[in-house]
Amino acid sequence: MKKILIAGCSQEISSFNPVECKYEIFHIIQGNEIYEYHKDKNSYIGGAIEEINNSKKIDPIFTYVAEGFAAGTLEHSAFIKIKNEFLENIKIYKNEIDGIYLSLHGAMGSSKELDPEGLILEEVKKIFGKKIPIVISLDLHGVLTEKMLKNCDGVSSLLTYPHVDFADTGKRAIKLLKKIMFEDINPVAARVKIPAIVRGKELITETGLFGNQTNYAKSLIENNEVLSAGFFIGNPFTDVPELCSQSYVFTDSNKELASEYALKMANDFWPNREKMQAELFNLNDAIKLGSESSATVVFTDAADAPSSGALGDSNEIISEMINQKYPHSILSTILDSEAADLANKMGVGSIITTSIGGKLDRRFKPLMLEFEVISINENPFMPEKWAWLQKPGKSAVLKSENLTIVVTSNPVLQVDRSIYFVNGLDPKNYHTVIVKSPHCEPEFYDKWVKENFNVDAKGATSANLTSLGHKNCQRPMYPLDEKIDFKPEAEISVSYTHLTLPTNREV
Repeated sequence: MKKILIAGCSQEISSFNPVECKYEIFHIIQGNEIYEYHKDKNSYIGGAIEEINNSKKIDPIFTYVAEGFAAGTLEHSAFIKIKNEFLENIKIYKNEIDGIYLSLHGAMGSSKELDPEGLILEEVKKIFGKKIPIVISLDLHGVLTEKMLKNCDGVSSLLTYPHVDFADTGKRAIKLLKKIMFEDINPVAARVKIPAIVRGKELITETGLFGNQTNYAKSLIENNEVLSAGFFIGNPFTDVPELCSQSYVFTDSNKELASEYALKMANDFWPNREKMQAELFNLNDAIKLGSESSATVVFTDAADAPSSGALGDSNEIISEMINQKYPHSILSTILDSEAADLANKMGVGSIITTSIGGKLDRRFKPLMLEFEVISINENPFMPEKWAWLQKPGKSAVLKSENLTIVVTSNPVLQVDRSIYFVNGLDPKNYHTVIVKSPHCEPEFYDKWVKENFNVDAKGATSANLTSLGHKNCQRPMYPLDEKIDFKPEAEISVSYTHLTLPTNREV
């Protein structure tokens, strides 16, 4: 039996969210609680557990997992506290393990550390030494950095967007780690950095152009000569120096083959960069079209998506609909702890006058309305397909004429309809639904609504990437810059685990 240490630290941030997030935003579990929480769930660690349970040669050691919801930049003191807890919980197993699996994300960022995952991996490598292999799992919106590659021996990443393959990605990570431990292989990685950040419907892997890269990566994984492959489009809202798109391939010792495959993915991606930008509706045009529609429509407010790191307190679309006397029923959500607290205090059936939205992100102004309190709620809930418990805090359903709105005290994922269902609401009963997520699984909305207007709204996660104001990412970068001379080069990274290959990095 060989022992695998399992730990995790993950969060996705928007550098353009004006509110730093705190330690309390993280859900922290330790020891066997990790097993109980993730077993049979569609999560990275859930998939890792399934793969481990199918093996008779592995004994897992569950240590520490900190999962933070997407938000603004993490307070540096909070990151230091999490990092120290993480390291304290794993270092007690020094000299007792044969491999390490870490569930990361790739798009963290603190106010003083722009590569938190790279720093954590560096510290882990220092503790356990070069001969203990480390395999990590990452979101395809992660930013794979030089330091991360230097301090791990393998990478497994998501291959679907919207994301549905969390468990499969965790399984692939464990399979790769087993190969390193039991087959004495020498992982070699080739990656190609591409000066482009992208957004829009062409990134939907089932139907869009980006599916060419992820499908190719899947085909490579089925090749016995390839250990792992994938493509990162990065998170355009995590403004860090190494933000870009990039392809990667791991092989056993064969740097030429890894380079060939990684270069193919990059060269196939680059000509489509312009098409992989969002097609956005002017807000007034969308309101006019929605007013004329006879069936349910969706207004996608990707600029205020909590799943991407925004707060969820934008009232821009609602305010303009009210100004233009929008004729249909409207269903939406908003982050406003003050309004939620007042509704809970006054109770169901009461009439309250309160402002909603715009209290945290000053791009928006609070909107004052009179509401009837329809219901109140404080129950945590699980998304329809994802495995991350949502804790909205004090919440309420408020109604003002044709507007029904769910106010929450904490940001919640809106990648599906669960925020409405848990509050006794069904989007199918409304003419217009404002969805604060860039993309949802088709069955949640697109398969039954008449139209989906992706609105060019303001916000910390706007798909209008040139409007955000990047300061840290490398330049030139498409679409932030127009003239870019891209000459693809494969960077080679060699695992130190078995020390049978040269340990220098090559380009």
